[in-house]
Amino acid sequence: MSSLETYFSELRAQFPAVEQKVYGKRLAYLDSAATSLKPRVLADRMHQYYLLETANVHRGAHYLADQGTRHFEEARQTVAKFLNCTSSDEIIFVKGCTEGINLVAHSYAGEFLKSGDEILITDLEHHANIVPWQMIAEKKNLKLKIARALDTGELDLEDFKKKLEGSVKLVAVTGCSNTLGVRTPINEMIKLSHAKGAKVLLDVAQLITQQKIDVQGLDCDFLVFSGHKIFGPTGIGVLYGKKSLLDSMPPYQGGGSMISEVCFPKTTYNDVPFRFEAGTPHIAGVIGLKTALDFFSAIDITKIAAWEDQLLHQAENELSKIPKIALYGQAVDKGPIISFNLKGLHHSDVSSIMDREGVAVRAGHHCTQPLMARMGIAGTLRASFSIYNNAQDIDQLVSSVKKAQEMLT
Repeated sequence: MSSLETYFSELRAQFPAVEQKVYGKRLAYLDSAATSLKPRVLADRMHQYYLLETANVHRGAHYLADQGTRHFEEARQTVAKFLNCTSSDEIIFVKGCTEGINLVAHSYAGEFLKSGDEILITDLEHHANIVPWQMIAEKKNLKLKIARALDTGELDLEDFKKKLEGSVKLVAVTGCSNTLGVRTPINEMIKLSHAKGAKVLLDVAQLITQQKIDVQGLDCDFLVFSGHKIFGPTGIGVLYGKKSLLDSMPPYQGGGSMISEVCFPKTTYNDVPFRFEAGTPHIAGVIGLKTALDFFSAIDITKIAAWEDQLLHQAENELSKIPKIALYGQAVDKGPIISFNLKGLHHSDVSSIMDREGVAVRAGHHCTQPLMARMGIAGTLRASFSIYNNAQDIDQLVSSVKKAQEMLT
């Protein structure tokens, strides 16, 4: 066993879910692009909060409340450090990428964009980075422009440049396609957008586990990610925004915590970040997110990249040998995601047989229906890899695809 295999074998042991069987078969969990499995340390930490530390934050006058508030704000500082923010005030806790994008659509685009202004996205986007912009565009009479991807799945940068011409005031783009695994040239896209005077929101839901994210180095204006994609809890995520922008934006929701003073003539609002965190937050989720980020930060990111790249290429090579297979998004710069179909067979039928073989993949449009339409297909099978996967998972994947083909043809 190589040193890299040993390293990730030890990491795999921290994820109890991979040791279980489904339908009497060894589980090969290849759906991390949808949600990651959780390390035992996360469950232990959230268990501790719910059993011993339960209290509300920012408003109590007793020991548990003080302790909870301290843990909550330490988590904010951890996220700020993880993203290299200038201040923890730039971190807003939200339910996930979806809420973060909706917040920016409502409180930034809804407040500062005017009739005739343009928003630019790409046809690689998840529905969460499409629908909120459609909604605010309709409400404010804005124009939504779409930069296209090439047949390889890579962003057509020349088309992106052309689409920037005009009255583009906001650009919202993914860092890595959740369907194809193709990474986008975010550094160049940000520079091009800023040169045209447009603000930039990055969706790094998939990219967050693939490379170090430095918001100061990127100089993005907004950024979102979801905790459950980086070994954390569901229902918690992060919106980063430059402090100057957040300070200028009105609240997204009204309620407790986001206020400074409430009276019937007029309510005044709290400072950032609390202005955008109305009501009792997902306290256990925030504490769990800190635990997940501490866990992830202790892993060598260069080893993660090397291991996942090795798994990706092994899977691509072996799948490509199967007759009548179609692989999508064959770009050079890819994350650990493969989308494929067996020609003449429906992806849902294939996935059902794979499931009975213990292989967990995603089948469907992956919340990217415009991309599916662009490729002329209804959906794909998607296998995605993470730090707890190994060569045996790839063998099981390939074997299950072959079995499905044999059974359905």
